[in-house]
Amino acid sequence: MKHIALLGSTGSIGTQTLDIVAEYPERFAVTGMTAHSNMPLLAEQIRRFRPQVVAVGSEAKRAELVALLESVDGALEILVGEKGCCAVAAQAPAEVVVTGIVGCAGLMPTLAAIDAGRDLALANKETLVAGGPVVMPRIRARGVKLLPVDSEHSAIFQCLQGVPEGALKRILLTASGGAFRDWPVEKLAEATTADALKHPNWVMGAKITVDSATLMNKGLEVIEAHWLFGLDYDHIEIVIHPQSIIHSLVELADTSVIAQLGWPDMRLPILYALSWPERTPTPWKPLDLARVGTLTFKEPDHDRYPNMQLAYRAGRAGGTYPTVLNAANEEAVAQFLQQKVRFLEMPRLLEATLEAHKSVGQPDLGDVCGADRWAREHVRWLVERSPARVLI
Repeated sequence: MKHIALLGSTGSIGTQTLDIVAEYPERFAVTGMTAHSNMPLLAEQIRRFRPQVVAVGSEAKRAELVALLESVDGALEILVGEKGCCAVAAQAPAEVVVTGIVGCAGLMPTLAAIDAGRDLALANKETLVAGGPVVMPRIRARGVKLLPVDSEHSAIFQCLQGVPEGALKRILLTASGGAFRDWPVEKLAEATTADALKHPNWVMGAKITVDSATLMNKGLEVIEAHWLFGLDYDHIEIVIHPQSIIHSLVELADTSVIAQLGWPDMRLPILYALSWPERTPTPWKPLDLARVGTLTFKEPDHDRYPNMQLAYRAGRAGGTYPTVLNAANEEAVAQFLQQKVRFLEMPRLLEATLEAHKSVGQPDLGDVCGADRWAREHVRWLVERSPARVLI
């Protein structure tokens, strides 16, 4: 039996993790949960999975949750805010912490879990993008296992099982191309929020679906792969693979290429992270290559996806540039989802913010948090001062 603390239980990763726990009750149990604002769903999860401790976003949300539960089991502890979320990560009786919180909000709870010596099933790419220089030394110092949940990084991790140290030569990250992969580039100026949220292959949260449409999700994954697998940016490449069957590939020193394939279903990388180093038998539909028929690949179009090059630029520059890129992107996407900026304004906001930033070369946690705050404020300032805030 493996006990799990689940950060972000009401999000896409959280709900699918709980699907796995429900499917394998003899293997997994949830002892702690966090959720920011969806109290009706959290109340249902508490009644079903009986965690010992939960954390919510505010005192108001705590009161809402208590009312929904009608009577709170005396064994259930309800904590509040970032401090409460960190307490769940560090103190819930668990062997592994699943980090399903979206965005840089996952950084502090992840650090709390590391400091407590908990293994991580990491679904929050922003933690390493923003905080890689802080997170990775702590992981090494504590001897914590870092198991990637992102489908692409899980694929790379799976491909590398049994590969000798030093044999990895190149990483190929596959990308679906997102909602606009087949749109004429000149039509992107007309793209609406509703258009961007129509992902052709995956069912995901709003933020990551927009990131897929801009290919920023892949740019962030390049930076994450750099931290996870130790390759420089010249040896991490992106390839458009519309079918989303090959989840990523690795090239080894002898030019052999190994790929991991499967249906586009996040349950598989979640289950692998929870079960590693074992393979858990499942009743799920097996991959049928004859039914898939064709697997195709092409280079990404830089005119269609300018965010991708911004991610490489920030990653190569290092310091606090990746932190700023990530925070600026989170704020730009939030502005787009609120219909305050147009689709093509997002890369312009990111580039302007990177240009204005004065990086710290060897950042500590305070530098990372400061750069994160500055970038969000700068994007909001850019949006507010724009004379043409015509929105979708």
